[in-house]
Amino acid sequence: MTRLSVRCDDHEGAVLERARDRLWTAVRAGDERGAAAAVFDALGPATDAETVLLDVIAPVQVRVGAEWAANRLTVAQEHTATAIHERVIGALTRRPGHRNDTPESPRVTVACVDGEWHGLPARLLTEVLRLRGWTVDFLGAHVPTAHLIGHLHRTGAQAVALSSSIPTHLPTAHTAITACQAAGVPVIAGGAAFGPDGRYARTLGADAWAPHARDAAATLERGVRRPDPLAAHQAVDALPHLGDQEYTIVVRTGHLLVRETMARLEARFEPMSSFTDRQRRHTAEDLAHLVEYLATSLYVADDELFTRFVLWTADILTARHVPAHSLDIAMDLLAVQLKDFPRARRTLARAREALATRTPSPQVPGHGKSA
Repeated sequence: MTRLSVRCDDHEGAVLERARDRLWTAVRAGDERGAAAAVFDALGPATDAETVLLDVIAPVQVRVGAEWAANRLTVAQEHTATAIHERVIGALTRRPGHRNDTPESPRVTVACVDGEWHGLPARLLTEVLRLRGWTVDFLGAHVPTAHLIGHLHRTGAQAVALSSSIPTHLPTAHTAITACQAAGVPVIAGGAAFGPDGRYARTLGADAWAPHARDAAATLERGVRRPDPLAAHQAVDALPHLGDQEYTIVVRTGHLLVRETMARLEARFEPMSSFTDRQRRHTAEDLAHLVEYLATSLYVADDELFTRFVLWTADILTARHVPAHSLDIAMDLLAVQLKDFPRARRTLARAREALATRTPSPQVPGHGKSA
């Protein structure tokens, strides 16, 4: 039995590897028909729909993000690949017998945080839960918190699975988590935004965290305890470090910080003198992201969040032949403007130290593109 099991595992692994290779080739070429064939051909006794969703489509989507970050895919190609994955998932889930829920099935709401447009991870979780017999209300990407709460009051969901890929949405996620709990509905958080180990889900008071769809489904099947609404109201004040107002002021003055840093960068970063208008726009956008991540790092009181973003951005710039040293200059200029903000200055200093000792990544990891 052991040898047979090993042979079956090897066979399944080979089937999945071939399917991933075929799917990658298809989505890279924008070939929707080829992508669908790769997915449907992978289905079999050892590779059910859940396996295809999570072990074929999800890793290929992660690769799409990584290839975009390494400047080997254009933005248009990345969007095309994601759209193809969405349509292939739709075709896969329209097959007879995909939904296994009944009128007695437990009900869960799956939604992305307000402002979060990466909806594919939440869609994958939705389909896994439906396969496992849950009734799922999939609200999709970019769900305003007020609309989410209204939906919960109308449907009586047993839990909310809240997804976010971009860390700058964490303050909004905190609002959504607290609001759901105040309505008596527990929240399981998932997605890259909540940190590699779920640390920000814990910081923001989520009732559970799961790194992947399988883990989320298993957590929901075990049951997530309903929160005490009174405790949820108190959770709004659970981040005492915000009392120093650094986060609030950085957010409110963010546009001024970007404008002033951009102006001073002209004098400190010589290559800017030959930048095109397009390159200047991109530089301003990069500075805005830098300030947004700094603010988010202040919100959750974690310097590592900002440092990870800086190192990722350095790899992105390197892949696009832009000197990563410009980031160090920009952070120095921000530190000068934030001289009266000790937490912000410490966060910037630690990121600059990490940047100075960084080893460029040979393959830039996707940031906020994972499934």
